[in-house]
Amino acid sequence: MKPSLQLRFSQQLALTPQLQQSIKLLQLSTLELNQEIERMLLENPMLEREAGEEDEGASPSLPEPQEASMATAGEEYSSERVSSGEDEYEAASVADMPDSINEAYDSVSDDDIGEAAEWRSEGASHGSGDGEDGDFQDLQAAATSLRDHLLGQVALMAMTDRDRALVMLVIEALDDDGLLLQELEELLPLIPPEWDVELEDLTISLHQVQSLDPAGIGARNLQESLLLQLKTLPESESRRLSMIIVDGNLELLAARDFAKLKRRLSCNDDALRSAQELICSLNPRPGARFAAPETRYVIPDVVVRKYRGAWTVNLNSEAMPRLRIHKVYADILHHNRGVSSTLSTHLQEAKWLIKNVQQRFDTILRVSQAIVDRQRQFFEHGEVAMRPLTLREIAEELELHESTVSRVTTQKYMASARGVFELKYFFGSHVATDTGGECSATAIRALIRQLVAAEDGRKPLSDARIAELLGQQGIVVARRTIAKYRELLNIPPVSQRKSI
Repeated sequence: MKPSLQLRFSQQLALTPQLQQSIKLLQLSTLELNQEIERMLLENPMLEREAGEEDEGASPSLPEPQEASMATAGEEYSSERVSSGEDEYEAASVADMPDSINEAYDSVSDDDIGEAAEWRSEGASHGSGDGEDGDFQDLQAAATSLRDHLLGQVALMAMTDRDRALVMLVIEALDDDGLLLQELEELLPLIPPEWDVELEDLTISLHQVQSLDPAGIGARNLQESLLLQLKTLPESESRRLSMIIVDGNLELLAARDFAKLKRRLSCNDDALRSAQELICSLNPRPGARFAAPETRYVIPDVVVRKYRGAWTVNLNSEAMPRLRIHKVYADILHHNRGVSSTLSTHLQEAKWLIKNVQQRFDTILRVSQAIVDRQRQFFEHGEVAMRPLTLREIAEELELHESTVSRVTTQKYMASARGVFELKYFFGSHVATDTGGECSATAIRALIRQLVAAEDGRKPLSDARIAELLGQQGIVVARRTIAKYRELLNIPPVSQRKSI
């Protein structure tokens, strides 16, 4: 083969740095956006957060969301561009940027603002003042672990140091639910040989742990935990039947084979029902309440309100970062253009960031309003009125790409009178109706939940019967689809929903 030169023509999409930043900011959640902005604030001296009106030496602050947009803060120096020796270029992603977002807040009345302020003041004052003990106790309960709770009781018990050490060893072997899943024989190698501990000694220590609060702690399985809890209750006929059921007939109760249970126990429906209610009131995980709760905070990007008979979407001002150009550095660069090319680059990057952040919220607002316009019946009547919706419908209406709508609706949340929902929640598949229309899968799941909630416990509805009832309403759904939706709703099958 001989070396040769060839000329080829090809097309490829080149993303400018500002367009790449715009796409990146669009797909970030509110918390991730704040983290990204904090990083940019540390790297770019030309960018700063709004400090407030009391800072007289700073540049003009960003107006309130009802008055102007974040983009206006970066336009103070846009009349005279700063060159750093390279060709100037404009951000392709913000060519059609709006100058303000006044329209997003024009629909909010003074009454709405007053109600929101009143709600915030009530929330801020809740738990303060004379009633501060309640919140403090909640914090203490959350900070106390199961191990600390049990060791605190052991410290008050009269026993030798050796016995106390064995009890602590058993406590350390408990899992987060307070159950002992290890065999006692597995704990023997952990004990020093000179202590001369036998299996019987560990069994005694286990019984001492099982006597501690909460009841059911230290059990080796669910059955033992339920029995330990029942033993702490006062004597009654329901307690006697419950102990018999748990001791040898728990599988029949789980399968809801009430006829066989009544034959074995020689009891009537009322007695069996009382025993069932007593068993269901027990805690299968006695130590779980001491586990540290996993708290996940969601900051809504938009808020939906009904104003003058129409559902309108407004940006959440608490979620919008308030950014501006640093006046001191900008003045230095404005009067001394040749001082530093680095400052020129930082100034341009700061302007891009402010405009891209503004474009992000503007796009979220447009998509959210389009979703609300399509799903207004949901906000009026709930899930049963949800209509099928696809990303393509919103993309075609707003003249955006489907990928853009997908980024906007991922990890973005909408607060409404019916709760806080991710924007993805309003999109879903559909099934056909007898009239030739379509019904949303969300609406079908809501109907299934209503039918199951209203069913007769003695004769629960089967999946086939639910499909028939939906068919009577004109919704054609297969039995397998009903079963799939029922599992998504965590509704047990018909055999496990039967009551006495």
